[in-house]
Amino acid sequence: MHPLQSQRHDMQEKKKRLILIGKSSAGKTTLCQRIANEDLKYHKTQTVQTFNENMIDTPGEYLERRAYRGALMVTSYDADVIIFVQDATEGGTMFPPSYAATFTKPVVGVVSKCDLVSGNEIDIAEKYLQMAGATEIFCISSVTGEGVEALMKHLGYA
Repeated sequence: MHPLQSQRHDMQEKKKRLILIGKSSAGKTTLCQRIANEDLKYHKTQTVQTFNENMIDTPGEYLERRAYRGALMVTSYDADVIIFVQDATEGGTMFPPSYAATFTKPVVGVVSKCDLVSGNEIDIAEKYLQMAGATEIFCISSVTGEGVEALMKHLGYA
């Protein structure tokens, strides 16, 4: 392996491996693109995808359909941190109470699309994540970048 490739590989290994879980259109893929410094472009995630070998993006259907939730548990095995993504513009949640207890890893909550709502919707989304068992919660906008730096620092990415 070329020394520069080895150095890049070592840097990637030091980053925590993340899995993003949330409803369809919650902003999981866009957040992965933002963290990976990729162009933001929407596409429907059909299968589990990996960004930069450190971020696992999951289809929303895995959370929305109880029969598929086992796939999230199996896929999370390779992750260091679970990220629950709750869309601030969404009127409800798909995260069951204490859902974080299903996983044996730390669970961080992310309220996405914070730039599109007022404080009340953000408070409600944060409560959903707290009830699901997220220990730390960050309010972000992947489009504007608001709150992303604080999340990345918490995860050891910045």
